[in-house]
Parts: sequence; C-alpha cells; structure tokens
Amino acid sequence: MKTVLKNVLGVVLVAAISAGAAIGTSTYIMNKKQAESSYSIESDYGFKQPVHFANYNAVAPETIDFTVIAEKAVNAVVHIKSVTKAQASNPQQQYIDPFEFFFGNRGNRQQQLQPRVGFGSGVIISTDGYIITNNHVIDGADEIEVTMNNNRKYSAKIIGTDPSTDIALLKIDETNLSVIPFGDSEKLKVGEWVLAIGNPFNLNSTVTAGIVSATGRSVMTGRDDVSRVASFIQTDAAVNPGNSGGALINTRGELVGINTLIYSETGNFAGYSFAVPISIAGKVVSDLREFGTVQRALLGVTIADIQNVPEEERNKLKVLEGAYVADFGTRSSAKEAGMEVGDVITAVNGTRVRSVSALQEQISKYRPGEKVSVEVDRKGSTKNFTVELRNAQGNTDVIQSKGDAADVLGAAFKELSAEQKRSLGISYGIEVTSVTNGKFKEHGVPKGYIIMQVNNQRINSIDDFEKIVERLLKSNGQEQVLIIRGITPSGRTRHYAIDLVD
Repeated sequence: MKTVLKNVLGVVLVAAISAGAAIGTSTYIMNKKQAESSYSIESDYGFKQPVHFANYNAVAPETIDFTVIAEKAVNAVVHIKSVTKAQASNPQQQYIDPFEFFFGNRGNRQQQLQPRVGFGSGVIISTDGYIITNNHVIDGADEIEVTMNNNRKYSAKIIGTDPSTDIALLKIDETNLSVIPFGDSEKLKVGEWVLAIGNPFNLNSTVTAGIVSATGRSVMTGRDDVSRVASFIQTDAAVNPGNSGGALINTRGELVGINTLIYSETGNFAGYSFAVPISIAGKVVSDLREFGTVQRALLGVTIADIQNVPEEERNKLKVLEGAYVADFGTRSSAKEAGMEVGDVITAVNGTRVRSVSALQEQISKYRPGEKVSVEVDRKGSTKNFTVELRNAQGNTDVIQSKGDAADVLGAAFKELSAEQKRSLGISYGIEVTSVTNGKFKEHGVPKGYIIMQVNNQRINSIDDFEKIVERLLKSNGQEQVLIIRGITPSGRTRHYAIDLVD
C-alpha cells in the first residue's frame, strides 16, 4: 500500500453522489420522560438540545457499551438525496442551435438529459429540524430529500453553505426530533475510541468503530479556495462513499466531527478517514443560521509550517513546531499588535499551536471583533500579544448574507410566452421586465432583455435563473460572477459579465 505522501491524489472527497453521516447520542442514564421533555436553547452553538445532553463534564462509564451509543445515535442520522437538473456537457454546442437561434425552432432538437442524483448523510443537531452535512453532498442541488431512520421523508431547504470548510446547514419542518449533542473536539486524544454512523453505498444506519489516529491533520482536498480551513480529525473508522456529512462521535455519544474525506487509491476505504472537527463545524453552522454567511475572523498574517520555511530562515528559528509568520496582510491586526515577520505562533488563548492547520482551527472558532491572546517565539524569547480579529475587509463589521437574486440584481423577470418564443425564434429564456437599483442597472442590462444562458447553463425558467444566482451568493467564494448571454430589445445578441461581489 502506498503512503499518503506518495499519492496526494489518493485523498478524494467522499462525493455527493454517495455520501453518508455518523451520529451519536449520550449514554447518560436519565429518566425517559425527562429526556424527552427537558430542552435547552443554551447549547454551545445555540441549537435546541436536551438538557442532559448539554452536560459535557460528566464522566463516561468505565465500561464502554457501543450498543447503547449506537442504538440512540441512529435515530439522529439522516439519509440525504440531492437531485440536480442535468446540463449538457458542452452547453455552447448543445444548448444553442444556431439555426434555431436565428431562424426559429426547427423541430424538437433538444437532447433529453436525466437529472443527476446523489446520496449522502446528515446529522440532526437541533430538535426543531436543523441538520448539518457536507457542502459537497448538496452542492448544486435543485431538490433535497431527507429520510429519517424510521423512513419518514422530508423536503429540506438550504440555510447556508461554506465551501471553505465543506460544511452546510439544512432545515426541515419538524419538531421534537432526536439530536446528537455537541462535544468538545479539542479534548480528543490520539488512541481514543470513536464511532462513525452513516449510509455508505446507501446502506442506511451503518455503524463503524475506530480510534483517533491524529488531530489537526492537514490534507490536500483538491479545493483551491485560498480561505479553506483544513484541520481534520484522522481516524481508522471505516468510512466509504455515502458517509459524507455524517457524524463522528465519542464514547459518550457526543458529536466531535463531520466525516468528510477518505484517503483512497480506489475510491473506497483504505484505512484513513478525515472529519471536520465540531469546533470548526459548530461555529460555521451557528453563523449560517444567525447571519446567512460565515463570520470569518483573520489575524492578518501569511503563515507557513516550519518545515516549509526556506532553510536559511529555518536555521535561525529556536522552535520546531508552530506557525511561521512570513508576511502581513493590509490592515493587519497582528502587525498592529506588535508581531513581526519571523515570529513563530506557538499558542492561541493558551491552546498549543503546532502547525498552520492547528492555528486555523483555533482562529476559526472566533468572529471578527473578538480578541485573542497570541503567544509567539521570537528568536528564543516568548512574547504575548492581544490581537483583535478582523474580517477580510479589514474591519470588525458583521457581514450579512447578500440577500436573494431579485434584491441583489435589482430586476424583475417573467417567463416567455409561446408567441414571444415564436417571434424571436427561440425555445427558452426569460425576460427582464423591470430594472431598478442593483447590479443590472450598474452593468447596463436593459428592460426587455431576454436571458438565455447564465454561466453556460440554459435558462428555461425564472426558477433556473434564481437558483444559479442564489447558489453563487451563498458560496462565499472569490469569484461570484454571472456571465449572461441573451438578446437585447433591439434583437442583438449581447453578453454581460456581472460581479456579485461589492
């Protein structure tokens, strides 16, 4: 078996076409009536969870009974089915027939494409229907169906997504649900037993056990988002395609991670699986519920692991672990606090930092405006700084969700009538019926413009268009651009490139 380092490509996302979840519940012995009726809204991340589940200081039984944990956990595991409308592989060739575009519909020439269906898992984290999963499980989905362990089915809506951590928050309309309580992923120890419960290969409610192999693990995910947070819990609990979005739980039945990645040269489990720590995932879903987007705090530093520092500089360092400060960003709060290039960050609020991924995990727990104590080693001397964290814009303002498509674009739309399609010689598209203050007005998109394609996807309805725009608005990515193709009121073809980021 090749090692991880020999084949970085072997680390693959457990794709949304087959993703799964693991969940766990507490083994605390409580009166059943009390367990069902006593709830708290004061859990660490603000979700409604049973009171007895919120007592994380209780000592686990000396004799671990996986049967008790598993029996309770499976009721908070859900199966997720995501359906995405199919798009032709080459939109320019298959979606727009030049004869149809200029001379009218010459018969039914459209390719009949089947929707893409993916499967994954999720974890119920609130009694009133909030579910955490991976972003890649539901990314691009037009419809999301959630199936409970008792086979009840629900339609779910997306509350928010964060590609940088591969976390998403869903909501179904139900109450008094079984949940998995939040644990403390930072207290996990290497060698500690954990369980993964999910739906590998659509085998619902599958339970596997293993130990924590490592924490703070940084692996190549294939994502090129510079703001991605990669600090994973590594385990040897069997996780396969279908487990994505599932829970990793400790022996007290507490949620400590969301299963996200596997290492594999074949696509199936090869002994290594990775989970997003709940210290990161919990804060992300809390932000998504409250603000619609993640409040990502930054120190304002460019960092590197010590082994990646040029040898000449590395030889000057007095420590072998930590995050090396290579540079500062604009309006850097760390620089203003007194930190210098060449410092090695070794702790945040008293928690030891051994690597870049460990530093990311610590900072990701906070919001802009909060202050943290940062310990650094400077040429052998220990120095401490109090740093006020900022957002990507260099301030401490709360970033709100950008809103829906109509609000951002400042436009209204309507479906094309059969007569309009005949007169224009097209078979699809929507019409811009009004333009007010917004992105359309800024970029000169006129009233009466017919939108036919957006980002190489054919627009058959207003719903098609709005889903593309709203998906971009929730992506938090660096490139949130609409490339629109269509026909102006004068009959000319015209393209617009609209940047949704202010």
